[in-house]
Amino acid sequence: MKKIIELKNISKSFDGEKVLDNISLDIYDNEFLTLLGPSGCGKTTTLRIIGGFEQPDEGDVLFMGERINDVPAHKRNVNTVFQRYALFPHLDVYENVAFALRERKVPKDEIDRQVTEMLSLVMLSNFAHRKVTSLSGGQQQRVAIARALIARPKVLLLDEPLGALDLKLRKDMQQELKKIQKATGITFIFVTHDQEEALTMSDTVVVMSDGRIQQIGTPTDVYNEPQNAFVADFIGESNIVDGVMLEDFKVRFSGHTFECVDKGFERGEAVDVVVRPEDVDIVREEDGMLRGVVTSVTFMGVHYEIIVDIGGFKWMIQTTDFVDVDEHIGLSIDPDAIQIMKKSEYSGMFGDYSTYSDEAEELSEIELGELEEFESAEVDYED
Repeated sequence: MKKIIELKNISKSFDGEKVLDNISLDIYDNEFLTLLGPSGCGKTTTLRIIGGFEQPDEGDVLFMGERINDVPAHKRNVNTVFQRYALFPHLDVYENVAFALRERKVPKDEIDRQVTEMLSLVMLSNFAHRKVTSLSGGQQQRVAIARALIARPKVLLLDEPLGALDLKLRKDMQQELKKIQKATGITFIFVTHDQEEALTMSDTVVVMSDGRIQQIGTPTDVYNEPQNAFVADFIGESNIVDGVMLEDFKVRFSGHTFECVDKGFERGEAVDVVVRPEDVDIVREEDGMLRGVVTSVTFMGVHYEIIVDIGGFKWMIQTTDFVDVDEHIGLSIDPDAIQIMKKSEYSGMFGDYSTYSDEAEELSEIELGELEEFESAEVDYED
């Protein structure tokens, strides 16, 4: 495939805080690429640098092999759909889509042909003369996409455009965006913090954290073969425990030695071990490779999410089998369900389901401290 955009050693700071730290990325023709990561990871800044709305402090942006650092946004063969669609409220759907062509003095017949084609592509043919203010959020988004695509850019940038939509409409639009991208052959660069969106829509997922790229790969690659604890935790749910690689295809963790499918590590090397919740089987306690006690059970509709305490570490299990709180169970794990990763700066930060987020854990610690202070004050009062 042909490279459309190359980012080479890009760094960017705001008010002395580095938000992009020496990132490099190749983006290809007819690719649906997603920049995925939590708030503040640098994904939107990366998008804005590609679009020409920000300039890198260091590094180069190449478009079709030519350096475009100093090329202004309106002169790049790139269009952008923002979170706020920025439609013209005084114009109807047809005129919103036709606006760029009218500015370029395109003949009326050609405008009509192209607008009709674009409205058909985004399934808004019957809405041409509706005011955009009368449309739903999903329909307004389609207008914004049609308006961006009618200029035939080589690249379309989309900055979390589905964030304001409800769940079902968001799922519909995920499928529609993928269809539109394939129909037009235009490279889409999509920004989101939603893992499901990234896995559903993308040819390539770029996982970002702390201003750096953590992993680049297909959705299957980043889910099944995460390169560090951050990626494993951010893409879906993961139990991440400390382990030791005994030899090729053999690892020890949680007090048990397991067969695995990984090799190439040093004997005795400390590693991170990832086991996805859906890859664990619940068995009788006496038959388990690992044994623990159930601390919570949540019905999720299709499956149960079960939290199991194994030696003080909380594992998540996703299963269609019901077990009750306080029940003692065994866990069985097949070799191909075990993923071995090198230790990283994120080791020890993720993978224990005592809580679902660091924030909740911090709040719990604060509340516990306040409770202890309150109980101490009560004792003093009684004395």
